[in-house]
Amino acid sequence: GGEGDDEDEEDDDKIYNPLKLPLGWDGKPIPYWLYKLHGLGVEYKCEICSDHVYQGRKNFEKHFQESRHAFGMRALGLPNTKHFYEITRISDALALAERLKKQGRQQAEEQGEAEEVEDEYGNTYTKKTYELLKRQGLI
Repeated sequence: GGEGDDEDEEDDDKIYNPLKLPLGWDGKPIPYWLYKLHGLGVEYKCEICSDHVYQGRKNFEKHFQESRHAFGMRALGLPNTKHFYEITRISDALALAERLKKQGRQQAEEQGEAEEVEDEYGNTYTKKTYELLKRQGLI
């Protein structure tokens, strides 16, 4: 009778996991419904992170704040800002950076901040500020 019990214990040590589900906190595979709920069957690839593959939407979204993604963005010479959220291809990130740079220049020109003016004392102001101070009689 005692030998049969030992065999059962050996079976418990080997975990039955035919679907290759991720392991939970207890070392056993998570339930299949939970695997599907979190979308862990869906793979998301990020080119910026050296083609690293993330399992599930939550892990993918979380990775944008992680060091691997930040390092990849820094290597491309780009800021890791909210503008680049959900951008995973290097070409897309560079194109967006160029577009943002152009938009920034256009905005500065529209607001009169691109052109600088110098008063008789050598102080420099943006054209907008200079006109405002001149109207107020401060210059």
